[in-house]
Amino acid sequence: MLRIEDFYEAASRSGLLVDAEIDGHTIAVDFRSPDESVLDGLALSADYTIRFPASVLPALAAGNTVSIAGNTYRVRDIRSIGDGSERRASLSRL
Repeated sequence: MLRIEDFYEAASRSGLLVDAEIDGHTIAVDFRSPDESVLDGLALSADYTIRFPASVLPALAAGNTVSIAGNTYRVRDIRSIGDGSERRASLSRL
């Protein structure tokens, strides 16, 4: 049986993930920053998120900071995905 941690490890080895520094630990995460239309289509805003196995960051909570590629982000919200073995955190760039 394939665990979510095995999937993330394979994705990391393939270069599909980025390193995030959280509480002094470096973790490979799926980082996304898609543009989102705001102000009735008059402007674009980035919607930053990371996805990761729940087991690697069990204590991550809203208000924590995350450093990715030299940029710092604050965790706004964390949601479980699917069966709860994976999580998605919404971020705000500081």
